[in-house]
Amino acid sequence: MSGSLLKDKNAVIYGGGGAIGGAVARVFAREGARVFIAGRTQARLDAVARDIAAEGGTVETAQVDVLDLGAVEKHAAAVAATAGGIDVALNAVSVMHDQGTPLADLSPDVFMRPIDGFLRALFNTSKAVAPHMGRGRPGVILTLSEPGAKLAIGGILGHAVSAAGKEAFTRVLAAELAPEGIRVIGIRPHAVVDAPAAGSYTKDLFKPPAEAAGQSVQEFLESGLAQGTLLKRLPALSEIAETAAFLASDRAGVVTGTIVNLSGGALVD
Repeated sequence: MSGSLLKDKNAVIYGGGGAIGGAVARVFAREGARVFIAGRTQARLDAVARDIAAEGGTVETAQVDVLDLGAVEKHAAAVAATAGGIDVALNAVSVMHDQGTPLADLSPDVFMRPIDGFLRALFNTSKAVAPHMGRGRPGVILTLSEPGAKLAIGGILGHAVSAAGKEAFTRVLAAELAPEGIRVIGIRPHAVVDAPAAGSYTKDLFKPPAEAAGQSVQEFLESGLAQGTLLKRLPALSEIAETAAFLASDRAGVVTGTIVNLSGGALVD
């Protein structure tokens, strides 16, 4: 491991066995962080941990249900006791949600699934790590959103509301935790071009519209969604992970309370 951007930082990544969480964990470890990855599926966590260990990084895994506040708080306390504190936390947990169903056909349960799932996970993880940050040791909480937070298109009600909620949560929490020396920053990627190959739920999410267009999911991403961006391309996992590492580092020490737009220009803030 050769990087030093996050040297001596303790980083917790919830959803660390997923596509984005795993990519961020690998880059954090490469940059010198001691990485703690948590998630529901031990096999996926182990796969990421093997990659990190093979490159000489330091990593520990734990099975944690982020919807169980008690379990998340217990895990965060254990990490802090082991490492001496928590410097960086990222909630990269994904919740499968509907896209394409209009209000007339949308049930309350399907509408609320991403809202409750995404926001409860973000609340629980933030509440668990915050007491172990700051107070002379700068802390960073990173959140993940989606362009749906600002897109005015039909058929994504639950998705859009959950994304907008995550961005509002980020801004308000940044104001609350600033006196403790804790920065809170949102990252808003678009659909990630190489996420399906990495095992992301992106493949299942975009399968229906891709099939309707007579395309594979990869074709739909590259020739469909990508063409709606200014750059005519979607972000890659490595670009999200590298951005997260910079934002988590002391080099971004005055960045807080904002959303970093990695949509390729699908949205222009």
